Amino acid sequence: MRSLLKSVAPVIKFLPLLLIGGCSAVQLVNSVSRIYDVHEITDVPFGQNAQLKLDLYLPDKPPLSQERTPVVVFFYGGSWNRGDKAEYAFAGRKLASMGFIVGIPNYRLYPEVTYPAFLEDSAQGVKKVLELTRQEAFKAYRPADQVVVMGHSAGAYNAAMLAMDDRWLASAGLNRKTLVQGLIGMAGAYNIYPIRVPEVKPVFHHPNYPEKSQPIDFVKESNIDTLILAPENDDLVSLERNSFALAKALAQNSTPKQLVTVKGTDHISLIGTLSPLLFFKGDSAQPIAQFIHSLQKPQTNSRF
Repeated sequence: MRSLLKSVAPVIKFLPLLLIGGCSAVQLVNSVSRIYDVHEITDVPFGQNAQLKLDLYLPDKPPLSQERTPVVVFFYGGSWNRGDKAEYAFAGRKLASMGFIVGIPNYRLYPEVTYPAFLEDSAQGVKKVLELTRQEAFKAYRPADQVVVMGHSAGAYNAAMLAMDDRWLASAGLNRKTLVQGLIGMAGAYNIYPIRVPEVKPVFHHPNYPEKSQPIDFVKESNIDTLILAPENDDLVSLERNSFALAKALAQNSTPKQLVTVKGTDHISLIGTLSPLLFFKGDSAQPIAQFIHSLQKPQTNSRF
């Protein structure tokens, strides 16, 4: 591993640009992540639209213990205008190397769709991950019946809405209250009205914002353990209006939550801490692992 990291050392300082750059840069980030020995199943369709496919990442070996393997569904960011599951293979591999089963679904983007279509797609992605993990082929992994939904930036919005608002998982025939075990948001967009970013405005029908369309609107309904990961600095998504405001609202509602600020990170490099290229930045993997393992409680059958 040391030799590999040494060979890519000249590009480490440019990682934030790589994560939002061209295909060759994304390929580099993902290629380095192959140091993690995991199993991959790619391009599994889950809808009529050709874009609606997901990738599944599994630990190298099934667990030796009788404990269930946590199932994480991760949603990428990109202002609901851009992004693709393949660009976040580094996150899937890292999380799978930590002992989790990880699904990364695509969802349709603007201008093809606006709110709330991408939430409906995200819910269908969760349903497909569950269908896959409940197949006989994965029985040895003892996959959990419940899921942890996780996302970065706009993807954290998607994850939070699925975790906190009954409508979206119900649209896929799923029960939010029994299915969602935990929520992890990284530099999330939880309270963005009024929208100031021009490219995001049409996504939410600016200035005619739909009612009850922000995660912070559903704090009173939320009973989901939540981990909020925030960067030290964020020039894209206001920490005060989003991560900090959501944490405060959850605390006032007595909803179990943790707020962790990851040192040395900004909006983009926070998700980059799941890449081995940012080994020198603050650690997001440890609080993620601790949070997910803390959720492992006796489960009732929550299947569909």
